[in-house]
Amino acid sequence: MIMSTGPLRLVAAMAMAALVFSGVSATAAPEAAAYDWSRELREGDSGADVTELQIRVAGWAADSAEQTFVGVDGKFGPATEAAVVRFQQAYGLDGTGVVDAATQEKLNALEDSDGSTAHFDFAEFHSKDGAGFGGGNVGASTVQENVRRLMYKLEAVRKKAGDAAITVNSGFRSKAHNENVGGAANSQHTYGIAADVVISGKSVGQTIELAKTSGMSGIIRYDTFTHVDSRVEYPYGTQHWYWKV
Repeated sequence: MIMSTGPLRLVAAMAMAALVFSGVSATAAPEAAAYDWSRELREGDSGADVTELQIRVAGWAADSAEQTFVGVDGKFGPATEAAVVRFQQAYGLDGTGVVDAATQEKLNALEDSDGSTAHFDFAEFHSKDGAGFGGGNVGASTVQENVRRLMYKLEAVRKKAGDAAITVNSGFRSKAHNENVGGAANSQHTYGIAADVVISGKSVGQTIELAKTSGMSGIIRYDTFTHVDSRVEYPYGTQHWYWKV
């Protein structure tokens, strides 16, 4: 199970321990353990907390259609600051670019207790052949972390769409399932960095325009859904922008 990087709040561990010692099964998901932001963040900072910040604001890469993305490198530079400002403004905060307590609260409101996000479940991205996150071109734990990062981008797309629900038609694919559906051997789906999506009440064209502002380096138009992926950010052999729209 992938949790947010960085320390978890002590209360979550204590709650789980209490369940064990009281004889209650501890197999259920624990209460949400919010990421522990131990400081305000601003341009010039670096560290694991900056990396987590970049993951969570990656979908706020641009104001308009632009082939750019927020690098997840743990260094708080101008691109990260600009993404933070967009995030803050979208969530009704002052666009200062400083990740203060109010901003951290909004960032944590987007996470779920199992490491997924508020509006997406890991199960939505499981391979359709029952393989879960296994059998891909990278290990299952890597797939799950890649999916988590993609979820945050999709949270941004969802917000930009007026909080319209997003259906994931296809997320991760095992190599076997990918072959069965005629996917390319190096499909971005086999790494967990791609999804085929439909936004409720939005056309394919409208979905594409939202994806163009959200750091999606792969966007492909289909008749009834839109393929989005983050191919440029990963060393999986397809590191070029591909907007077939």
